Amino acid sequence: MSNILTDYSELIEQSLERLVPPADPQYSNVRDAIMYSLKAGGKRLRPALVLEFCKVCGGLVPLAVNYACAVEMIHTYSLIHDDLPCMDNDDFRRGKPSCHKAYGEEFALLAGDALQPLAFSAIALSPLSPSQNVKAVAVLSQYCGINGMIGGQAIDLLSENKAISADTLNQMDKLKTGALIKAACVLGCISAEKYDVIPAAEQYAEAIGYA
Repeated sequence: MSNILTDYSELIEQSLERLVPPADPQYSNVRDAIMYSLKAGGKRLRPALVLEFCKVCGGLVPLAVNYACAVEMIHTYSLIHDDLPCMDNDDFRRGKPSCHKAYGEEFALLAGDALQPLAFSAIALSPLSPSQNVKAVAVLSQYCGINGMIGGQAIDLLSENKAISADTLNQMDKLKTGALIKAACVLGCISAEKYDVIPAAEQYAEAIGYA
């Protein structure tokens, strides 16, 4: 897996830079905050899963790059918001000051907010077919929304300083962590138009999320 992540990393890094447009100098600090968090490192596991599922399903990896970047944008926005004082209140992320520590709470919030439409813009601008792009938008919005990643974060907040059941813990992990991984694997299938393997991809992704 480490070799796969290394192989895809440079492609993902270049593409993220391309897909975040320049900003007017009056509010360029928001773009700076976005790029600070997007470039903060990490394994790039989720976008790599998009590209690898595309590959194993017989698709062309370069055509799936926008989908991969969309997933990474959503993941990064979730990390920015998770670190805020109203959420997990973390001062550091991957050994560096959290976005809100580097740019202030208000601009960290805006950076996270901006990454969400940027993700769906990346899908809309994908060279894949309109039909594939519509399916991709539906999948990503489903898995990062209220019944996906957001729902998992809500369970996490509601469970603070409480003893919770194993079922509640499993549901939190399934949504907060597993849902976006599931989106990544499914987007890879969509990019290759290999729809019959989506149930297996979802099952595989759910296992990674629990792990």
